[in-house]
Amino acid sequence: MWTRQHKQRNTGRLIIPSLCVAFLAYFGFHAYHGEFGIYSKYRLEAEAVHLQSELDSVKARRVDLQRRVQLMHQGTLEKDMLDEQARRALNMSHADEITIMLPATAR
Repeated sequence: MWTRQHKQRNTGRLIIPSLCVAFLAYFGFHAYHGEFGIYSKYRLEAEAVHLQSELDSVKARRVDLQRRVQLMHQGTLEKDMLDEQARRALNMSHADEITIMLPATAR
């Protein structure tokens, strides 16, 4: 009868712990960098702050436009505003006037 002698290998003991480490690393990475992870939470909060500031500027612009429209719709029409709008639309001014052109965003 033949008997085979096998040397004990240590690699068999490392298979399950190495698989566990690989799974934990995979899920840990996606818990931080994934679509619903911790990092995306900070990114979404920063985007919310940016969008809130943009909303505030749009609301301020809307209030300014509503005020200007209100001046044109009331019973007393502001002659200076009407003159300003007509000169801007026609791109004309008198010879003795100084015209300062403002960019469209500064209005």
